[in-house]
Amino acid sequence: MEYIQNFLVQTGFATVNWQQLVMIVIAFLLMYLAIKKQFEPLLLLPISFGMLLTNLPGAEMFHEIFFAGGHVQWELLHGGAMTQELASEMASVGVAENVYSQIAVGSSATAGLIDILYLGVKLGIYPCLIFMGVGAMTDFGPLIANPKSLLLGAAAQLGIFLTFIAASTILGFKPNEAASIGIIGGADGPTAIYVTSRLAPDLLGPIAVAAYSYMALVPVIQPPIMRMLTTKEERQISMKQLRPVKKVEKIIFPIIVTVFVSFLVPSAAPLIGCLMFGNLLKESGVTERLSKTAQNELMNIVTIFLGISVGATATANTFLSLRTLGIMAMGIVAFGFGTAGGVLLAKFMNLFMTEKINPLIGSAGVSAVPMAARVSNTEGQKAKPGNFLLMHAMGPNVAGVIGSAIAAGVLMALFG
Repeated sequence: MEYIQNFLVQTGFATVNWQQLVMIVIAFLLMYLAIKKQFEPLLLLPISFGMLLTNLPGAEMFHEIFFAGGHVQWELLHGGAMTQELASEMASVGVAENVYSQIAVGSSATAGLIDILYLGVKLGIYPCLIFMGVGAMTDFGPLIANPKSLLLGAAAQLGIFLTFIAASTILGFKPNEAASIGIIGGADGPTAIYVTSRLAPDLLGPIAVAAYSYMALVPVIQPPIMRMLTTKEERQISMKQLRPVKKVEKIIFPIIVTVFVSFLVPSAAPLIGCLMFGNLLKESGVTERLSKTAQNELMNIVTIFLGISVGATATANTFLSLRTLGIMAMGIVAFGFGTAGGVLLAKFMNLFMTEKINPLIGSAGVSAVPMAARVSNTEGQKAKPGNFLLMHAMGPNVAGVIGSAIAAGVLMALFG
Protein backbone atom coordinates (compact mmCIF):
# COMPACT_ATOMS: atom_id res chain seq x y z
CA MET A 1 0.00 0.00 0.00
CA GLU A 2 2.90 2.36 0.73
CA TYR A 3 4.21 1.95 -2.83
CA ILE A 4 0.77 2.51 -4.27
CA GLN A 5 0.33 5.65 -2.17
CA ASN A 6 3.72 6.96 -3.32
CA PHE A 7 2.75 6.32 -6.93
CA LEU A 8 -0.61 8.07 -6.59
CA VAL A 9 0.96 11.11 -4.91
CA GLN A 10 3.43 11.48 -7.79
CA THR A 11 0.87 11.29 -10.61
CA GLY A 12 -0.09 14.38 -12.54
CA PHE A 13 -3.65 14.07 -11.30
CA ALA A 14 -2.43 14.73 -7.76
CA THR A 15 -0.04 17.59 -8.59
CA VAL A 16 -1.90 19.56 -11.28
CA ASN A 17 -3.08 23.08 -10.42
CA TRP A 18 -5.78 25.27 -11.95
CA GLN A 19 -3.28 27.43 -13.88
CA GLN A 20 -1.95 24.39 -15.69
CA LEU A 21 -5.49 23.28 -16.51
CA VAL A 22 -6.24 26.71 -18.01
CA MET A 23 -3.13 26.53 -20.19
CA ILE A 24 -4.00 22.99 -21.31
CA VAL A 25 -7.47 24.19 -22.35
CA ILE A 26 -5.87 27.07 -24.31
CA ALA A 27 -3.57 24.54 -26.01
CA PHE A 28 -6.59 22.43 -26.99
CA LEU A 29 -8.29 25.54 -28.41
CA LEU A 30 -5.26 26.39 -30.55
CA MET A 31 -5.09 22.78 -31.78
CA TYR A 32 -8.76 23.02 -32.77
CA LEU A 33 -8.07 26.21 -34.75
CA ALA A 34 -5.08 24.57 -36.45
CA ILE A 35 -6.78 21.27 -37.36
CA LYS A 36 -10.45 22.14 -37.82
CA LYS A 37 -10.20 25.75 -39.04
CA GLN A 38 -6.77 25.25 -40.67
CA PHE A 39 -5.39 28.56 -39.35
CA GLU A 40 -1.79 28.09 -40.51
CA PRO A 41 -1.45 24.60 -39.02
CA LEU A 42 2.27 24.41 -39.84
CA LEU A 43 2.82 27.10 -37.21
CA LEU A 44 -0.09 26.75 -34.83
CA LEU A 45 -0.05 22.98 -34.32
CA PRO A 46 3.59 22.74 -33.14
CA ILE A 47 3.10 25.82 -30.93
CA SER A 48 -0.06 24.48 -29.33
CA PHE A 49 1.46 21.03 -28.75
CA GLY A 50 4.53 22.61 -27.18
CA MET A 51 2.19 24.57 -24.93
CA LEU A 52 0.49 21.31 -23.95
CA LEU A 53 3.77 19.53 -23.20
CA THR A 54 5.18 22.30 -21.00
CA ASN A 55 2.03 22.46 -18.86
CA LEU A 56 1.65 18.72 -18.24
CA PRO A 57 2.35 18.29 -14.49
CA GLY A 58 5.57 16.43 -13.81
CA ALA A 59 6.62 16.13 -17.46
CA GLU A 60 9.83 18.12 -16.80
CA MET A 61 10.45 18.79 -20.51
CA PHE A 62 11.08 22.53 -20.12
CA HIS A 63 12.58 24.34 -17.14
CA GLU A 64 12.18 28.11 -16.93
CA ILE A 65 14.95 28.19 -14.35
CA PHE A 66 17.56 27.32 -17.02
CA PHE A 67 16.69 30.57 -18.82
CA ALA A 68 15.83 32.78 -15.84
CA GLY A 69 16.68 36.45 -16.07
CA GLY A 70 16.67 36.29 -19.85
CA HIS A 71 19.98 34.43 -20.06
CA VAL A 72 21.02 30.81 -20.43
CA GLN A 73 22.10 29.53 -17.01
CA TRP A 74 24.76 27.24 -18.45
CA GLU A 75 25.90 25.82 -15.11
CA LEU A 76 22.40 24.65 -14.20
CA LEU A 77 21.75 23.41 -17.73
CA HIS A 78 24.85 21.20 -17.50
CA GLY A 79 23.58 19.63 -14.27
CA GLY A 80 25.23 21.96 -11.77
CA ALA A 81 23.67 22.60 -8.37
CA MET A 82 21.74 25.74 -7.49
CA THR A 83 23.81 27.98 -5.21
CA GLN A 84 22.60 30.56 -2.74
CA GLU A 85 24.52 33.23 -4.65
CA LEU A 86 22.77 32.37 -7.92
CA ALA A 87 19.35 32.32 -6.26
CA SER A 88 20.05 35.73 -4.71
CA GLU A 89 21.25 37.06 -8.06
CA MET A 90 18.06 35.89 -9.76
CA ALA A 91 15.95 37.51 -7.07
CA SER A 92 17.85 40.79 -7.48
CA VAL A 93 17.09 41.01 -11.22
CA GLY A 94 13.38 40.43 -10.74
CA VAL A 95 13.07 36.71 -11.47
CA ALA A 96 9.85 35.46 -9.87
CA GLU A 97 10.35 33.35 -6.75
CA ASN A 98 8.26 30.50 -8.16
CA VAL A 99 10.83 30.28 -10.98
CA TYR A 100 14.16 30.32 -9.11
CA SER A 101 12.73 28.14 -6.34
CA GLN A 102 12.05 25.34 -8.84
CA ILE A 103 15.47 23.97 -7.88
CA ALA A 104 16.30 24.05 -4.18
CA VAL A 105 19.67 25.40 -3.12
CA GLY A 106 22.18 22.56 -3.28
CA SER A 107 20.15 20.44 -5.72
CA SER A 108 20.10 20.19 -9.51
CA ALA A 109 17.76 19.28 -12.39
CA THR A 110 18.22 17.29 -15.57
CA ALA A 111 17.69 19.19 -18.83
CA GLY A 112 14.60 18.08 -20.75
CA LEU A 113 14.18 17.70 -24.50
CA ILE A 114 12.65 21.13 -25.04
CA ASP A 115 15.35 22.78 -22.91
CA ILE A 116 17.87 21.67 -25.52
CA LEU A 117 15.71 22.63 -28.50
CA TYR A 118 15.03 26.04 -26.96
CA LEU A 119 18.73 26.94 -27.18
CA GLY A 120 18.21 27.48 -30.90
CA VAL A 121 15.73 30.22 -30.03
CA LYS A 122 17.82 31.84 -27.29
CA LEU A 123 20.97 31.88 -29.40
CA GLY A 124 19.21 33.33 -32.46
CA ILE A 125 19.87 30.30 -34.68
CA TYR A 126 16.32 29.40 -35.70
CA PRO A 127 15.23 32.90 -36.86
CA CYS A 128 18.11 33.22 -39.32
CA LEU A 129 17.57 29.69 -40.69
CA ILE A 130 13.84 30.42 -41.07
CA PHE A 131 14.70 33.57 -43.02
CA MET A 132 16.95 31.54 -45.31
CA GLY A 133 14.07 29.16 -46.03
CA VAL A 134 11.64 32.04 -46.56
CA GLY A 135 14.08 33.63 -49.01
CA ALA A 136 14.38 30.39 -50.96
CA MET A 137 10.58 30.20 -51.26
CA THR A 138 10.04 33.88 -52.10
CA ASP A 139 9.62 35.42 -55.53
CA PHE A 140 10.63 39.08 -55.42
CA GLY A 141 9.39 39.50 -58.99
CA PRO A 142 6.15 41.31 -58.03
CA LEU A 143 8.14 43.80 -55.94
CA ILE A 144 10.68 44.39 -58.71
CA ALA A 145 7.88 44.78 -61.29
CA ASN A 146 5.99 47.27 -59.12
CA PRO A 147 8.47 49.20 -56.92
CA LYS A 148 5.62 51.31 -55.51
CA SER A 149 4.62 48.29 -53.44
CA LEU A 150 7.79 48.88 -51.40
CA LEU A 151 6.02 51.93 -49.91
CA LEU A 152 3.06 49.79 -48.86
CA GLY A 153 5.41 47.36 -47.13
CA ALA A 154 7.05 50.27 -45.33
CA ALA A 155 3.69 51.75 -44.27
CA ALA A 156 2.67 48.46 -42.69
CA GLN A 157 5.54 48.87 -40.21
CA LEU A 158 3.53 51.73 -38.69
CA GLY A 159 2.21 49.29 -36.09
CA ILE A 160 5.73 48.63 -34.81
CA PHE A 161 6.50 52.23 -33.95
CA LEU A 162 3.05 53.24 -32.71
CA THR A 163 3.01 50.27 -30.36
CA PHE A 164 6.53 51.08 -29.20
CA ILE A 165 5.36 54.58 -28.24
CA ALA A 166 2.22 53.26 -26.51
CA ALA A 167 4.05 50.52 -24.61
CA SER A 168 6.75 52.89 -23.35
CA THR A 169 4.58 55.91 -22.49
CA ILE A 170 1.23 54.42 -21.47
CA LEU A 171 2.12 51.00 -20.04
CA GLY A 172 5.48 52.03 -18.63
CA PHE A 173 7.67 49.40 -20.30
CA LYS A 174 11.36 50.20 -20.64
CA PRO A 175 12.41 51.35 -24.16
CA ASN A 176 14.12 48.05 -24.97
CA GLU A 177 11.05 46.10 -23.79
CA ALA A 178 8.67 48.40 -25.69
CA ALA A 179 10.75 47.91 -28.84
CA SER A 180 10.48 44.14 -28.49
CA ILE A 181 6.71 44.37 -28.01
CA GLY A 182 6.33 46.72 -30.97
CA ILE A 183 8.11 44.37 -33.36
CA ILE A 184 5.12 42.02 -33.06
CA GLY A 185 3.36 44.49 -35.38
CA GLY A 186 5.58 43.36 -38.23
CA ALA A 187 3.79 39.98 -38.14
CA ASP A 188 7.14 38.27 -38.43
CA GLY A 189 7.83 35.64 -35.78
CA PRO A 190 11.54 35.08 -36.53
CA THR A 191 12.22 38.82 -36.44
CA ALA A 192 10.34 39.20 -33.16
CA ILE A 193 12.39 36.38 -31.62
CA TYR A 194 15.67 37.77 -32.95
CA VAL A 195 15.02 41.30 -31.64
CA THR A 196 13.68 40.19 -28.26
CA SER A 197 16.56 37.79 -27.64
CA ARG A 198 18.87 40.79 -27.87
CA LEU A 199 16.85 43.61 -26.35
CA ALA A 200 14.59 41.99 -23.73
CA PRO A 201 15.44 38.29 -23.38
CA ASP A 202 13.29 37.93 -20.26
CA LEU A 203 10.21 38.70 -22.41
CA LEU A 204 11.11 36.20 -25.12
CA GLY A 205 8.47 33.63 -24.15
CA PRO A 206 5.31 35.77 -24.23
CA ILE A 207 6.48 37.84 -27.22
CA ALA A 208 7.31 34.75 -29.28
CA VAL A 209 3.95 33.15 -28.47
CA ALA A 210 2.11 36.40 -29.30
CA ALA A 211 3.98 36.93 -32.58
CA TYR A 212 3.44 33.40 -33.88
CA SER A 213 -0.14 33.16 -32.64
CA TYR A 214 -1.12 36.38 -34.40
CA MET A 215 0.70 35.29 -37.56
CA ALA A 216 -1.41 32.13 -37.57
CA LEU A 217 -4.57 34.17 -36.97
CA VAL A 218 -4.05 36.55 -39.92
CA PRO A 219 -7.26 35.27 -41.62
CA VAL A 220 -9.22 36.23 -38.50
CA ILE A 221 -7.61 39.53 -37.52
CA GLN A 222 -7.11 41.29 -40.85
CA PRO A 223 -10.43 41.04 -42.79
CA PRO A 224 -12.55 43.14 -40.38
CA ILE A 225 -9.93 45.92 -40.43
CA MET A 226 -9.68 45.79 -44.21
CA ARG A 227 -13.45 46.02 -44.69
CA MET A 228 -13.79 48.79 -42.12
CA LEU A 229 -11.23 51.03 -43.87
CA THR A 230 -12.36 50.50 -47.48
CA THR A 231 -15.52 50.97 -49.49
CA LYS A 232 -16.99 48.24 -51.67
CA GLU A 233 -16.00 50.21 -54.77
CA GLU A 234 -12.38 50.33 -53.59
CA ARG A 235 -12.35 46.60 -52.90
CA GLN A 236 -13.60 45.99 -56.46
CA ILE A 237 -10.70 47.82 -58.14
CA SER A 238 -8.99 45.63 -60.73
CA MET A 239 -5.27 46.00 -61.39
CA LYS A 240 -3.28 45.47 -64.59
CA GLN A 241 -1.08 42.43 -65.00
CA LEU A 242 2.48 43.00 -63.83
CA ARG A 243 5.31 43.18 -66.35
CA PRO A 244 7.59 40.14 -66.75
CA VAL A 245 10.76 40.41 -64.69
CA LYS A 246 14.06 39.40 -66.26
CA LYS A 247 16.20 36.71 -64.68
CA VAL A 248 19.17 39.04 -64.33
CA GLU A 249 17.01 41.45 -62.29
CA LYS A 250 16.06 38.67 -59.90
CA ILE A 251 19.72 37.67 -59.46
CA ILE A 252 21.01 41.20 -58.88
CA PHE A 253 18.17 42.20 -56.50
CA PRO A 254 19.16 40.08 -53.43
CA ILE A 255 22.81 41.10 -53.77
CA ILE A 256 22.02 44.83 -53.94
CA VAL A 257 19.51 44.67 -51.08
CA THR A 258 22.00 42.80 -48.86
CA VAL A 259 24.74 45.36 -49.44
CA PHE A 260 22.48 48.43 -49.15
CA VAL A 261 20.58 47.35 -46.03
CA SER A 262 23.74 46.09 -44.30
CA PHE A 263 25.45 49.44 -44.87
CA LEU A 264 22.34 51.33 -43.77
CA VAL A 265 21.47 49.20 -40.71
CA PRO A 266 24.34 46.80 -39.89
CA SER A 267 22.39 45.17 -37.05
CA ALA A 268 19.84 43.90 -39.61
CA ALA A 269 22.53 42.14 -41.66
CA PRO A 270 22.08 38.62 -40.17
CA LEU A 271 18.35 38.54 -41.01
CA ILE A 272 18.56 40.29 -44.38
CA GLY A 273 21.69 38.36 -45.32
CA CYS A 274 20.05 34.97 -44.68
CA LEU A 275 16.84 36.05 -46.43
CA MET A 276 18.64 37.21 -49.55
CA PHE A 277 21.08 34.29 -49.56
CA GLY A 278 18.15 31.90 -49.65
CA ASN A 279 16.60 33.89 -52.49
CA LEU A 280 19.88 33.92 -54.42
CA LEU A 281 20.06 30.12 -54.14
CA LYS A 282 16.65 30.00 -55.81
CA GLU A 283 17.15 32.62 -58.50
CA SER A 284 20.72 31.82 -59.54
CA GLY A 285 19.58 28.59 -61.17
CA VAL A 286 22.85 26.78 -60.35
CA THR A 287 22.14 25.59 -56.80
CA GLU A 288 18.85 23.78 -57.20
CA ARG A 289 19.69 21.12 -54.59
CA LEU A 290 20.59 23.73 -51.97
CA SER A 291 17.50 25.77 -52.80
CA LYS A 292 15.20 22.77 -52.42
CA THR A 293 16.86 21.82 -49.13
CA ALA A 294 16.37 25.33 -47.76
CA GLN A 295 12.73 25.37 -48.93
CA ASN A 296 11.80 21.91 -47.70
CA GLU A 297 13.93 19.80 -45.35
CA LEU A 298 15.70 22.64 -43.52
CA MET A 299 12.59 24.81 -43.30
CA ASN A 300 10.40 21.95 -42.05
CA ILE A 301 12.87 20.78 -39.41
CA VAL A 302 13.47 24.28 -38.04
CA THR A 303 9.73 25.05 -38.05
CA ILE A 304 9.05 21.96 -35.91
CA PHE A 305 11.82 22.79 -33.44
CA LEU A 306 10.90 26.48 -33.31
CA GLY A 307 7.16 25.87 -32.93
CA ILE A 308 7.47 23.38 -30.09
CA SER A 309 10.11 25.51 -28.34
CA VAL A 310 8.06 28.70 -28.59
CA GLY A 311 4.93 26.92 -27.36
CA ALA A 312 6.85 25.48 -24.42
CA THR A 313 7.63 28.96 -23.11
CA ALA A 314 3.90 29.48 -22.43
CA THR A 315 4.04 28.02 -18.95
CA ALA A 316 1.26 28.78 -16.49
CA ASN A 317 3.64 30.79 -14.27
CA THR A 318 4.70 33.07 -17.12
CA PHE A 319 1.60 33.24 -19.28
CA LEU A 320 -1.11 33.86 -16.69
CA SER A 321 0.16 37.23 -15.47
CA LEU A 322 -0.96 40.82 -16.06
CA ARG A 323 2.38 41.64 -17.66
CA THR A 324 2.05 38.86 -20.23
CA LEU A 325 -1.60 39.65 -20.93
CA GLY A 326 -0.57 43.27 -21.49
CA ILE A 327 2.02 42.12 -24.02
CA MET A 328 -0.58 39.98 -25.80
CA ALA A 329 -2.99 42.93 -25.93
CA MET A 330 -0.34 45.33 -27.27
CA GLY A 331 0.65 42.71 -29.83
CA ILE A 332 -2.79 42.62 -31.41
CA VAL A 333 -2.90 46.44 -31.36
CA ALA A 334 0.45 46.46 -33.20
CA PHE A 335 -0.89 43.98 -35.73
CA GLY A 336 -4.02 46.06 -36.30
CA PHE A 337 -2.09 49.29 -36.83
CA GLY A 338 0.27 47.53 -39.25
CA THR A 339 -2.66 46.29 -41.32
CA ALA A 340 -4.31 49.72 -41.25
CA GLY A 341 -1.09 51.52 -42.21
CA GLY A 342 -0.76 49.67 -45.51
CA VAL A 343 -4.44 50.07 -46.43
CA LEU A 344 -4.50 53.79 -45.63
CA LEU A 345 -1.33 54.52 -47.61
CA ALA A 346 -2.79 52.74 -50.65
CA LYS A 347 -5.91 54.93 -50.36
CA PHE A 348 -3.70 58.03 -50.08
CA MET A 349 -1.62 57.03 -53.13
CA ASN A 350 -4.83 56.63 -55.16
CA LEU A 351 -5.46 60.38 -54.77
CA PHE A 352 -2.48 61.06 -57.07
CA MET A 353 -2.52 58.05 -59.42
CA THR A 354 -4.41 57.51 -62.65
CA GLU A 355 -4.07 53.72 -62.38
CA LYS A 356 -5.67 53.00 -59.03
CA ILE A 357 -4.35 50.53 -56.48
CA ASN A 358 -6.76 48.18 -54.76
CA PRO A 359 -6.27 49.19 -51.09
CA LEU A 360 -6.70 45.58 -50.02
CA ILE A 361 -3.16 44.80 -51.16
CA GLY A 362 -1.85 47.35 -48.64
CA SER A 363 -2.81 45.05 -45.77
CA ALA A 364 -0.36 42.49 -47.17
CA GLY A 365 2.47 44.84 -46.19
CA VAL A 366 2.80 42.96 -42.91
CA SER A 367 5.41 40.28 -43.44
CA ALA A 368 3.32 37.17 -42.84
CA VAL A 369 4.27 35.52 -46.15
CA PRO A 370 2.20 34.41 -48.03
CA MET A 371 -0.71 34.40 -45.57
CA ALA A 372 -1.41 38.14 -45.74
CA ALA A 373 -1.30 38.13 -49.56
CA ARG A 374 -3.80 35.26 -49.66
CA VAL A 375 -6.14 37.16 -47.34
CA SER A 376 -5.98 40.23 -49.62
CA ASN A 377 -6.80 38.05 -52.62
CA THR A 378 -9.68 36.34 -50.81
CA GLU A 379 -11.25 39.65 -49.75
CA GLY A 380 -10.87 41.00 -53.30
CA GLN A 381 -12.64 37.98 -54.73
CA LYS A 382 -15.47 38.35 -52.22
CA ALA A 383 -16.02 41.90 -53.42
CA LYS A 384 -15.62 41.06 -57.11
CA PRO A 385 -15.42 37.40 -58.20
CA GLY A 386 -12.58 36.86 -60.65
CA ASN A 387 -10.55 39.80 -59.36
CA PHE A 388 -7.18 38.15 -58.75
CA LEU A 389 -4.98 40.25 -56.48
CA LEU A 390 -2.55 37.59 -55.27
CA MET A 391 0.48 38.57 -57.36
CA HIS A 392 -0.16 42.28 -56.75
CA ALA A 393 -0.40 41.62 -53.00
CA MET A 394 2.85 39.63 -53.01
CA GLY A 395 4.75 42.84 -53.79
CA PRO A 396 3.86 44.56 -50.49
CA ASN A 397 4.05 41.20 -48.72
CA VAL A 398 7.69 40.52 -49.56
CA ALA A 399 8.46 44.22 -49.09
CA GLY A 400 7.08 43.82 -45.58
CA VAL A 401 9.64 41.10 -44.84
CA ILE A 402 12.43 43.48 -45.81
CA GLY A 403 10.74 46.36 -43.96
CA SER A 404 10.34 44.44 -40.71
CA ALA A 405 13.99 43.36 -40.80
CA ILE A 406 15.09 46.98 -41.33
CA ALA A 407 12.78 48.16 -38.52
CA ALA A 408 14.29 45.47 -36.29
CA GLY A 409 17.77 46.70 -37.14
CA VAL A 410 16.84 50.28 -36.31
CA LEU A 411 15.39 49.28 -32.93
CA MET A 412 18.44 47.16 -32.08
CA ALA A 413 20.74 50.03 -33.07
CA LEU A 414 18.80 52.47 -30.87
CA PHE A 415 18.26 50.31 -27.79
CA GLY A 416 20.72 47.42 -28.09
